[in-house]
Amino acid sequence: MLMISSRTLLAPERNLTWEETPCPLCGRDEADLLMEASDPTPTEGDGRRFAVVSCRRCSLAYTNPRPSPDTIGNFYPPNYAPHEAKTERGGPLPSRFWSRVAGHPCPERRGLLPLPKPGRLLDFGCGGGSYLTRMAELGWRVTGLDCSPDAVRTVREKLGHEAIFGTLPNPELAPGSFEAITLWQALEHVHQPVQVLRDAYRLLVPGGCLVVAVPNFESLTRSWFGEHWFGLDVPRHLTHFTPATLTASVQAAGFRLKSLRGLIHASWTRASARRARAAGVGGLGAKLLSWRPAARLAAWGAYAMGRAECLVAVAERPA
Repeated sequence: MLMISSRTLLAPERNLTWEETPCPLCGRDEADLLMEASDPTPTEGDGRRFAVVSCRRCSLAYTNPRPSPDTIGNFYPPNYAPHEAKTERGGPLPSRFWSRVAGHPCPERRGLLPLPKPGRLLDFGCGGGSYLTRMAELGWRVTGLDCSPDAVRTVREKLGHEAIFGTLPNPELAPGSFEAITLWQALEHVHQPVQVLRDAYRLLVPGGCLVVAVPNFESLTRSWFGEHWFGLDVPRHLTHFTPATLTASVQAAGFRLKSLRGLIHASWTRASARRARAAGVGGLGAKLLSWRPAARLAAWGAYAMGRAECLVAVAERPA
């Protein structure tokens, strides 16, 4: 196992428990260092570096060492953007073509699921609840699940949706309770991603649908910007998926993979470029990609090459 002292990465004044972990996918305890990066939104102080390693057996990339489940909350600032309430635009959904050309997430993110009719939906990592609202408008009976008490309170009190505090497994959720479970930019945050997927499997009815979206560690922007890539976000992102390792994780949980493709997030391209420029790197390319039209063009091109910013897997629990 690659050994990295937590003392070289964390200041001693913080109340943290630091853990080393074997591969979250195959369990192998051998890994090689891929890169190091700083927290782009530190809650106190600067200079801490976090290692991303790659399993020698299955090639999964993951943050190691990492904060323990009990203390990782220290790295989520009070104004963490995904936990804040947002307004999800209603009305007709754009076509897949125009969503991609405009650099927006695909229509599935904004409401459509590959099921014949609405049913019961669990959104794991529901954040501020805008997706729950959109799906409720489309006729779904929605439930949110999140580890942020503030996010759960917002969903319950301001939006009026059912929301549960915690993660999976959860005693408030019974097996076979949902026709669909979504994890939008959530799986990379959990300590045991395959176990969470297995718990999701138990919550779905036979034939139920799973949708998982994660940052793509093989994206072009990650290769361009390295540690300044927006999708890296250590130490909050604990697992860094590629098409191969996301597929393997979904299948290890028992699901049948139906589709896997890229998602366009031009805003991530711009954010990466801005971080690189703030760090004094990236040169003319970073300056150009800070411009919205250039970022959209680059994001579309990366998608066309099969190296988009994000991945979305659609899978099914076998009947």
